[in-house]
Amino acid sequence: MIIQQRNIPLELKLLRFIKARMDFDSKAESNYQILEKGYRGEREFDNLMVDFSENLLVLNDLLLEYNGTLFQIDSLMISSNSIYLFEVKNFEGDYLIENDTWYSPSKSEIKNPLLQLQRTESLIRRLLKELRCHIPIETYLFFVNPEFQLYQTPQNAPIVFPSQHKRFIKKNTSKQVTLKDSHSKLAQQLLSLNIIESPYSRLPEFDFDTLDKGISCTSCQSLDTFLVKTKLICKHCGCKEDYSSAVLRSVDEFKLLFPNLKLTTNQIHEWCNTSKAKKTIRKILANNFKKRGRSVSSYYEDLDS
Repeated sequence: MIIQQRNIPLELKLLRFIKARMDFDSKAESNYQILEKGYRGEREFDNLMVDFSENLLVLNDLLLEYNGTLFQIDSLMISSNSIYLFEVKNFEGDYLIENDTWYSPSKSEIKNPLLQLQRTESLIRRLLKELRCHIPIETYLFFVNPEFQLYQTPQNAPIVFPSQHKRFIKKNTSKQVTLKDSHSKLAQQLLSLNIIESPYSRLPEFDFDTLDKGISCTSCQSLDTFLVKTKLICKHCGCKEDYSSAVLRSVDEFKLLFPNLKLTTNQIHEWCNTSKAKKTIRKILANNFKKRGRSVSSYYEDLDS
């Protein structure tokens, strides 16, 4: 049972919005590609583990704190007799370990993921002790990419390679028995401790005026879209979307990118760079949001605000 779903990280979602509307420098592009590849790997992991996790309590993307130290867990699964902690990696190519130092295919030194896993295990163990939980912890460094190869792997390292996925799942699924209320209580305790971190300080610099305007394609994110009656059509991939739906999606982008700006008809009309009249935008906003103020000073808020 999934207690906490794995959603697109907010930082990645924001970077996707921004990338469609401005060019990234090398640093921003590198960060974006790392996040995209990491998220693809985590989704692949989720697909692989569907059968294994069916009778477990699953918490994905946890950000926890112990004694002032933050630590992140890609996936934590609670069974009747074990807590599984997974660090998921989507590495690709030939990697090498020499004297506990990891090297990428370009021969560059990288952070040792086994040390990262050990640090996370130590912190979660101490946190669980405070929660009076003494279930044994099993930690695994889980590689999902079939194009990954690691040379000089330490003996007995808690690593699951792509060729071992099926055996790992079969072996550990057979050990599962019925969960108790205490396991559900633990899952809820951990969920209540999950920290929501703001990613805005890590984004490249941007503002409303410098970003390209238009309605992006819901499929490929291209701004090269045009209107035919009530449909938004992408010139790049041919995707079609109802115009009202596309505008509301653009409103969601605007709200996430500019949380401090008011939602107004003029602002969204400019943001969408649409050939439709402002009254069409005004009608869409009025049907989906709560209007505040009158005439030129009016703006819109969420219905439940």
